[in-house]
Amino acid sequence: MSSYKDLDVWNKSLDLCINIYKITESFPKEDLYGLTSQIRRASVSIPSNVSEGSKRGKKEFLHFLKISHGSGAETETQLIIAYRLGYITKIDFEKTSNELEDIMKMLSAFIKKLSTNNE
Repeated sequence: MSSYKDLDVWNKSLDLCINIYKITESFPKEDLYGLTSQIRRASVSIPSNVSEGSKRGKKEFLHFLKISHGSGAETETQLIIAYRLGYITKIDFEKTSNELEDIMKMLSAFIKKLSTNNE
């Protein structure tokens, strides 16, 4: 790997983050410091931890990938909340959830690969 920017998981999670920002633009303004801020921060954490971890040793990279994975789970929960509150449409929810599911699978595979190589 020459750069984290070459990683599919980083690129896809960056795209997800941009998508989250776009769909949260229509969230109620009174929720700006609640769910809007929370889901944005969680989605930003996914690619951020991949990039930060990639600049460290293997053991630390694995730790940062696990943090990214946790942030993905947090983002998923917040998407469900937003959908149930009627903040996002079913189409946006399904599209974003599918993107996130792919990213979570990629992170899981990456974590498994690094864990196996770490033993």
